[in-house]
Amino acid sequence: MGKAPVKGPLARFSFALVLASTVAMDTPSPASSAPATAPFAATTPEGIVMPLGMFVYTLLYGGMTVLAGVLAFKQVQLWPTSLAVESGIFPFLLLVVISSTLSQLYGREAAKRIVWWGFLPLGLSALLMQLVLGLPASSEMIAFRPDDLAAFERVNQSTWRVWMAGPASYITSLLLNIWIFDRLRGSGEGESTLGLMVRGAIASALSQAVDSVIFITLAFYGEFDITDLMIGQVLAKVFLSIVLVPFLITFGVQAAHWLDAKKAG
Repeated sequence: MGKAPVKGPLARFSFALVLASTVAMDTPSPASSAPATAPFAATTPEGIVMPLGMFVYTLLYGGMTVLAGVLAFKQVQLWPTSLAVESGIFPFLLLVVISSTLSQLYGREAAKRIVWWGFLPLGLSALLMQLVLGLPASSEMIAFRPDDLAAFERVNQSTWRVWMAGPASYITSLLLNIWIFDRLRGSGEGESTLGLMVRGAIASALSQAVDSVIFITLAFYGEFDITDLMIGQVLAKVFLSIVLVPFLITFGVQAAHWLDAKKAG
């Protein structure tokens, strides 16, 4: 079965370089939401300083939201089957890893804020894209690069269904991931590395299956047979959630501890 093109790289995710100072000022106190062992920032005369680990992951989170939208335009085949996935799943899984890591270290509410701050600039990104598409191209580009101009417009134009599907699947699946990951924590006392990995795998697999169903159904149902794309997307995300995401979360937690300790030192 042929693979249908995905319309609009910015349709799936928003442009979201989150302002570090804004997130830091909104971060709740350790007593209100985060586990007692979480390395929160200290209060200084200048205000609350964001932990270095949170700052770095916030920047990475914003970058991955942009990259996921760009890569979503290409579908790749799951060899040796005829099943297909859109390439945006790879950076999107890193969004899952980052949100889980932030929830583990800095509390569920801090992780939810970063998810929301990655979602809200979608409107601005859409407006900027429409502005660029509406502006006339230069005479040089029309004369010497008409194919590039046509490709740019074809890639970045999308239907209202795709614009609706991207934000709906993004916010639902990532908030669900954080909720499942946090609920499976239990008391949070004395958790082993294996326990952290199991929680990450379960939360990622369930939330990403939901993400695939929402996005593909809202964006493409009725336009073509979505069976192969749906099955391929769900299988790929569940598989990667089990064999890859747990190790990435473990590494992410250790890296954040190192960054926070380095800043404290």
